Amino acid sequence: MEQILTNLSNILWSTPMIIFCVLVGVYFSVRTKFLQIRHVKEMIRLLFSGKSSDEGVSSFQALTLALSGRIGVGNISGTATAIAFGGPGAVFWMWVIAFVGATSAFVESTLAQIYKEKQDGQYRGGPAFYIEKGLGWKWFAVIFAIATLIAMAVLFPGVQSNSIAISIETAFGVETAITGAVLVLVLGLIIFGGIKRIVNVAQYVVPIMAVGYILVTLIIVGLNFNEIPAVFSLIFSSAFGSDSLFGGIIGSALAWGIKRGLYASEAGQGTGAHPAAAAEVSHPVKQGLVQAFSIYLDVLFVCTATALMILFTSAYNTIDESTGEYLVQNVTGVEEGPGYTQAAVDTVFPGFGSGFVAIAILFFAFTTILAFYYIAETNLAYLIKGKNNKIALNVLKVTLLVTTFYGAVKEAALAWALGDIGLGVLVWLNLIAILLLAKPAIIALKDYEQQKKQGLDPTFNSTKLGIKNADFWANGYEKAKNKKNEKVS
Repeated sequence: MEQILTNLSNILWSTPMIIFCVLVGVYFSVRTKFLQIRHVKEMIRLLFSGKSSDEGVSSFQALTLALSGRIGVGNISGTATAIAFGGPGAVFWMWVIAFVGATSAFVESTLAQIYKEKQDGQYRGGPAFYIEKGLGWKWFAVIFAIATLIAMAVLFPGVQSNSIAISIETAFGVETAITGAVLVLVLGLIIFGGIKRIVNVAQYVVPIMAVGYILVTLIIVGLNFNEIPAVFSLIFSSAFGSDSLFGGIIGSALAWGIKRGLYASEAGQGTGAHPAAAAEVSHPVKQGLVQAFSIYLDVLFVCTATALMILFTSAYNTIDESTGEYLVQNVTGVEEGPGYTQAAVDTVFPGFGSGFVAIAILFFAFTTILAFYYIAETNLAYLIKGKNNKIALNVLKVTLLVTTFYGAVKEAALAWALGDIGLGVLVWLNLIAILLLAKPAIIALKDYEQQKKQGLDPTFNSTKLGIKNADFWANGYEKAKNKKNEKVS
């Protein structure tokens, strides 16, 4: 069974997928005139602007909810695994996919805002919504919604809970079944409390855990200051095949860097678009820019933090997948994944590494599962909108809790294989959709930039811009905001 899943994962993540992901990101970078560079200052300004409403959350809350999904096991285990099979050069390709992927995140998040709608008193949106309204392909939207439901409720939670359980067992000797049971209990208390409770948890936990993780990295780098030129030289030389030791696995560096970069950042996957749609903003581009910046926060800060801890302390092994032999074997008795990070921290803080990384994974992965639930709920709401969905929602919640526990007690290889399959399907579906539907996002960006040049706080009017089926924005933001007695979909 495991071999079948691995083969399916390899098909989904074959060379055409890697090339397609990069080309889409490059295409959007060109179409937007490299907004990921031009608008960095505006992205940062928008992070803390805006307020929540009864229907939506603030830009910052939407950002933290999106980061809950982006910052997870992929930032620790995924980065370590990329180095294990792709060498230090994989880190460079993670940076590349973050840079080009920022524009993919912008497009999908802007589209989510343009085509969002109000359901049961709250904003809903995401790929299924913009596929149906923008492309008019109901069948494709339904396929995406179903695929996302399966991925978020069945395939993905196990990756996160598995890493939590293994790291807790390694650090504190707690059995995986006990960790899984506690996870289920706490998750249940939160997800049965609704979206507001999920957002409230995310907006406090995410910044604290990210800052703490990066601070430990800065200490490690500071104590190894003289190694900075050598480490970055190793990353770049390995990425382009000029390093004598890692030059022979340049293909693996590219493949693992992009795959793990996509997994960690979720750029182009469509998942970040769901919380983006929930934000209360006056113009879709505002949230699009915020979500583009979230890719930087995720990969360039948190993933890089993991990579630097590992590389500065040489706490890693690298395996040539074609031969199965070690190119580098600096640590023994440590499985590829979070064990590298734990060993790295232990070299500077003896006896502290296992506990620190276990706690980091606990918070990173836990908030990611919360984000998975919200995304799954949004797609369920799309599929059964206008109907009494209380029973379906409860079934969804129970399903996610069961798969979370199941993942905690299963082998890591199986959990990651399932996660890679789910991610591969979503990336293929969403990238095709946003590639075909980029025009409204580009129109919105030009409109935003024109209003900024005029010294205005941009507002959006889909009618004026000729964007069809963007019903929420018809006749302008102020009318959308002030609608009374709106019929619930």
